[in-house]
Order: sequence, then C-alpha cells, then structure tokens
Amino acid sequence: MAAEGGRAKPVAQSRMENFRKVRTSEEEMPLPFPDLPPDVVEMKVKEGSKIRNLMNFAMAQMELQGRRQIVFSGCGRAVTKTITCVEIMKRKLGGLHQVTKVRYKTVLEVWENQDPPPDGPAQNLTVHKNVPSICILLSRDPLDPNQMGYQPPEPRHEVGEDTLGSSTKGLKRPLPPPCEELLPKKLQVQVSDSSRGTGTTAGQQDH
Repeated sequence: MAAEGGRAKPVAQSRMENFRKVRTSEEEMPLPFPDLPPDVVEMKVKEGSKIRNLMNFAMAQMELQGRRQIVFSGCGRAVTKTITCVEIMKRKLGGLHQVTKVRYKTVLEVWENQDPPPDGPAQNLTVHKNVPSICILLSRDPLDPNQMGYQPPEPRHEVGEDTLGSSTKGLKRPLPPPCEELLPKKLQVQVSDSSRGTGTTAGQQDH
C-alpha cells in the first residue's frame, strides 16, 4: 500500500525483516510407545546438539547402567541428527530391535520487533508451526514385529577406528547423516494425510 500525502507507512505495517526470533519451545507429547518402563531414558535431540555428547551419555546408560531400552526423539531440523545417533548405537551395540514412529508436533516461535515505535510497547509475534517429529525406540528385548515401524536387529559389525572406533574417538567422526528424501523408504513409516498440515497464528507473547 502506497503512503498517502507523503506520510510514512504505519509501524504496524513493518516488514518481517524487522523481527528477530527470540524464543522457541516444543509441544510436550507423550512417547508413542506402549508398555515403556517408567524410567526409560529419552534422548531429546536438538538441532544444536553434539552427537558425541549424546552418544557418550546414551552408551553409558545402555552399557554401564544396564538399560534394556532407550528412546531417541527429535523434530524439524533435528530429525536427521536423531537418525544418525540411532544408526551409531545400532552399529556399536548390535542386536537391537527398533520401532520408529513419525508424527507432527507444534513448535511455538516468538519473534520480537527490532524497530518498535518510540512511544509504544514492544511488539511480539507468536507463530505456531506444525513440524515433522520422529521417535525411535531401541530395545535389547524383542518387540512386536507386527507393529508399524518395526525393524529387526542387524548383525553386529566389526568396527575399527576408521569408522566409529572407540566410544570417544569414533564419535568425532560420526556416520554421514541419511538423506532426508530417503527417510520414508528407509524407515518404512507411513503418515496419514489427515495429520499433515501447517498453520500460523499471530498475537502477543509475554513469556
């Protein structure tokens, strides 16, 4: 809309370039696996998580603490890193049953106006986004092979330092992440069309 009478556009019409994302939070959802032990370890993988730190903790839980099951979860850009962690653990431990569930969850983003009016309050936008999310259960104990997303154990590989090596050295050179376009085929997981969708809403946020 052109300015009338040579007057500048109202601040309310500021472009999105003036906004900066200041906070992100994920919707809390229960794990999509029945009959999990109450103390099961969930590794929540974030976009900025370091694979070496994640794997050091996860391996300690499975080998030193004697855990029988562990869950890796991540959403959005962290999905690929989540799968990478799972593949590393499967290669290092071997004999793990796997169930993969793909779903959508809501991520809330708060954007702050970097050029607010001089005589007005700060302007925030709250954006709700539906993003793909993945949860992968690894278990030493057998799982129901008929449930969707099940994968049987793979043979344990003889791993040297050129691939994974020790729990510390190997994690410095993790496996290359799987291509995202191959995820549906590799994971053999189906997502119903009714669960897909994105949406945005705007409003005031005072967290």
